[in-house]
Amino acid sequence: MPYELITIPCRSDNYAFLLRDHASGETLLVDVPAAAPILAILKEKAWSLTHILLTHHHDDHVAGLADVLAVHPAQVIGATADQHRLPSLNRAVVAGDTLVIGSQRGRVMDVPGHTVGHIAVYFEAAKLLFSADSLMALGCGRLFEGTAEQMWQSLDAMRNLPADTLVCSGHEYTLANAKFAITIEPQNTDLIKRQADTITANQQGKPTVPSRLSLERATNPFLRPESPEIRERLQMPGASNAKVFAEIRRLKDKF
Repeated sequence: MPYELITIPCRSDNYAFLLRDHASGETLLVDVPAAAPILAILKEKAWSLTHILLTHHHDDHVAGLADVLAVHPAQVIGATADQHRLPSLNRAVVAGDTLVIGSQRGRVMDVPGHTVGHIAVYFEAAKLLFSADSLMALGCGRLFEGTAEQMWQSLDAMRNLPADTLVCSGHEYTLANAKFAITIEPQNTDLIKRQADTITANQQGKPTVPSRLSLERATNPFLRPESPEIRERLQMPGASNAKVFAEIRRLKDKF
């Protein structure tokens, strides 16, 4: 493999990610929930950090930045739309911009919903999607700022990436999401198996993130508004995908 991906548990349930291009030595950090676990991995690997991507402005994704920069003065990248409330950026990006990490090229995606300035980055050759709190394992982020229509458009764009894409999302919420998902589509055999697998992983202390997009398409109710079972349970047979999604999100918020 020309690259290495490391998933770093941070705080109680956050994840940060390191993407290392072997040939160049360039190393990208995606989000900085806490400095200590990230610095420990970098020290263990003897890697120098070159780039930091901030997906959105929430404290649990940026809180460790100053302490990481004190050791690794990397280029900090974030959304132009959120520049006014992110830590100081070296590079502000918009949808369609490219992140180059050695031989790896990532495309910036605008994915509002959880926040209005949330971005994701898709590395096509590596089939890696860094989605943070937009598309999540068996779920999606709460709509703190954006609308259901915005979030649905964001999710629809991401679900249409290649099926073997690895989804690197921001939290270990999979078990809680599974408990909700099974109430929306209880006859989904793929979902039943995934819930069982998630319970086992949690019992063994194993992360359930990243996840394959193919698995999300098969089991994540927020990507499945066309499901006849979901539409029947919600009594929304003729509704648009966006309206079905909005109802699923509303139910999850009350769950």
